[in-house]
Amino acid sequence: MRNPPRKIAFVLAATEHGTMIVNRFDHCMFNAGNGIGVGLKILENSAFEPEEVDTALWLLSLRRQHFGDGVVALDCGANIGVHTVEWAKHVNGWGQVIAIEAQERLFYALAGNIVINNCLNARAIHAAVAAQTGSMRIPTPDYLSPASFGSLELRPSERNEFMGQAIDYSDAATVEIRTVTIDSLDLARLDFLKIDVEAMEAEALAGAAASLAKCRPVVIVESLKSDARRLRETLERQGYRVFAAGINLLAIHGEDKTLADFERADAPPVPVTKLA
Repeated sequence: MRNPPRKIAFVLAATEHGTMIVNRFDHCMFNAGNGIGVGLKILENSAFEPEEVDTALWLLSLRRQHFGDGVVALDCGANIGVHTVEWAKHVNGWGQVIAIEAQERLFYALAGNIVINNCLNARAIHAAVAAQTGSMRIPTPDYLSPASFGSLELRPSERNEFMGQAIDYSDAATVEIRTVTIDSLDLARLDFLKIDVEAMEAEALAGAAASLAKCRPVVIVESLKSDARRLRETLERQGYRVFAAGINLLAIHGEDKTLADFERADAPPVPVTKLA
């Protein structure tokens, strides 16, 4: 007896990043046919934010140049793993990648994309990155209906972005997951840190204070939904030079040799603006 019909959401796509598991409903459309969503960008353009990816790869190479093999990159808010896969392929033989994703279904796709692309120098962690270790309850969107799943905010607020569908934050509609801090990973080395955690960026940085002081990684942190001034001040207190890079802040420690190379570059892959 055949199973009842079921909608297919996650599909395999041949992309510029390699073969990727993508949700075909990962889109939130606006007027004039514009929209957001990792899946949308991949299925429309074969790639997601290639300039941002190229910037990360360039900076990873600079860290290897100045600090040698053994480069470690941490992808907080990894989604389905575009950055994770690209980084892991780039640093194969001389580095490793750790990817953290809070949404369970996206975490499954992330892990699958790591394996299907044979990125054996990458590992995935199912957790939310926060200021303290413990647990929190997070909502579960409908992955069979259109929405920009990477835009999901784990906590409710009056300013929650509309991601394409209504999100229920009630206890009955949420699930409990563990929270980790970047410091709790207890990394001996950290070269590159990306934080894209939908309005929890300040918390993630608060939980990374010891790692920033010890390892002085290059940091890319999204400031779209967080207080950019607060993020900048947090990084500057740690001795970082901070640049505006689109919806992100890019920070390089003042004593990192990478900074001189970065400032000498005529055209970094992503345009940046010096912040006085």
